[in-house]
Amino acid sequence: MVIACADSRVCPSNILGFQPGEAFMIRNVANLVPPLENGPSETNAALEFAVNTLEVENILVIGHSRCGGIETLMSMQDELNSSFIHKWITKAKFAKFKTKSVAQSHSFDEQCRHCEKESVNRSLLNLLTYPWIEDRVKNNLLSIHGGYYNFLNCTFEKWILDVNIDCNTDGAKYLFKDHEIWS
Repeated sequence: MVIACADSRVCPSNILGFQPGEAFMIRNVANLVPPLENGPSETNAALEFAVNTLEVENILVIGHSRCGGIETLMSMQDELNSSFIHKWITKAKFAKFKTKSVAQSHSFDEQCRHCEKESVNRSLLNLLTYPWIEDRVKNNLLSIHGGYYNFLNCTFEKWILDVNIDCNTDGAKYLFKDHEIWS
């Protein structure tokens, strides 16, 4: 399963060389996965179908360079804006907050590039808020991957979300590993 941006410059089938039927696709503005507590959406309905009915074994969330959704998020001053796009991209507000805290001295463009990757990581963590996904990940039936396509230099970065369950604290620990860059 691939979750990618609706931007036509980053068609996952072209980037990854998929033929029709090889991957279940979700495409939305800024390739966001909202947390379960945000309520029903087309994205989480498709997630439920892919994981529970199709029993996909891998989920790949792909971000990309020059993402208009992330640039809008990073430049947003008023999160109370009632437009559909503003309501949707505020689902990535934690990626924005983290970016602002670690890259505050960088240029706006550099902050956006950082946030594009950070929003992928946030989406990977949001996947774990769905019990049917968390359960399959815990039982090694599902792997969660992040990716980032830079169409300016034609590179693709890929990494894996590694989840280790800590039985002593009843919480999950995670790390991003196996980072690769393909060109």
